[in-house]
Amino acid sequence: MTTATFEYRARDRKGGVHAGVMEGQSSAAVAVALRDKGFVPLKIEEKRSSALDREISLPGFKKKVKSKEISIISRQLATMVNSGLTLIRALNILEQQTENPLLAEIIADVRTRVEQGSSLSASMEAHPKVFNHLYVSMVRAGEVGGALDETLIRLADTLESQVRLRSKVKSAMAYPVVVLGLIILIVSGMLLFVVPIFQEMYEDLGGDLPVPTRMLINFSNLITTFWWLVLALIVGGVIGFRRWKRSPEGRRTWDRLKLRMPILGKVVQKVAISRFARTLSVLTRTGVPVLQALDIVATTSGNSLVADAISDVQSSVKRGESLAAPLHRHAVFPPMVTQMMSVGEETGAIDTMLSKVADFYDQEVDDTVSALTSLIEPLLIIVMGVAVGGILIALYLPMFNIANLIQN
Repeated sequence: MTTATFEYRARDRKGGVHAGVMEGQSSAAVAVALRDKGFVPLKIEEKRSSALDREISLPGFKKKVKSKEISIISRQLATMVNSGLTLIRALNILEQQTENPLLAEIIADVRTRVEQGSSLSASMEAHPKVFNHLYVSMVRAGEVGGALDETLIRLADTLESQVRLRSKVKSAMAYPVVVLGLIILIVSGMLLFVVPIFQEMYEDLGGDLPVPTRMLINFSNLITTFWWLVLALIVGGVIGFRRWKRSPEGRRTWDRLKLRMPILGKVVQKVAISRFARTLSVLTRTGVPVLQALDIVATTSGNSLVADAISDVQSSVKRGESLAAPLHRHAVFPPMVTQMMSVGEETGAIDTMLSKVADFYDQEVDDTVSALTSLIEPLLIIVMGVAVGGILIALYLPMFNIANLIQN
């Protein structure tokens, strides 16, 4: 027999009302399944979908769950668990008040799995795109240590710090990207529409054109004649670059190039160190075993060179050596980081030292991004002036000789 999807409302043994979705062969079968779980069915209706009810999904515009939303539900769940609410009831409340439909659906699935006897961490592990390895491992450590609410608060703090750091970098890059896009549009418009008009006028007048003008006209002819080839090369280059960057060797080379960039390299390095220090600090404080914590940090580092350094640290710890010693061999970690980790190991407060390192580099990123933004603005104005002004000068150079051409 075929199964259908049913929406239900049911009351539990404590009087709480739950709503959800369940698949079954009939409404009677769903009612039996609910009673087996200890619920009293209040309403069961088959879920019907029409073309108007379906969510319109465009390629590349699928609804996603943001880190900020995960941070919010983590803090809310921690507050409710700390207040004495049962985990199932807290998840039910989160499901009802979450505005993101995709996240509400995922929370409903997590709640259903918990009702069926799974742990919270195991239920979240079924959704790796929303709850990553770091999140699941910390929740599991919190469940084992009996400090789930405290762990969720630390997770919320970590996610909020990552969101703030990402927002600073994105805001710094937004202005240059917009201005560069504007420069490309202006230059493209002049090459496609303005230069051909001047070219026809110069041909009617005759005479020799200056070298800059001839170069500009030839380039404009190339763009207008073979625009499809130029577009194909740009699209192919972008696709090829993205595929190359996903390969292990390509990613390693790209990460190395990012760190060697004149100004942005320092920002990339500081962001990577901050993420490393913050993540390892939170995992250590939560009680995650060291080797497992290092494995999680390597996975979530976002930089292959940092991941290589962490793998070296793992090998060192397995041999019974320290955490900080192997980092001296990797240039991505400044001496201050390794020295503070060494002091933390000696004093037994490595989580505190790592947290201070993360705070320091967060502030460094903030200061660097502010200085970078102030520097980029005048540079982009100069680039725009040179690009547009150069085209105008090349176009108007023959004007100085127009009188002689007309007389002849």
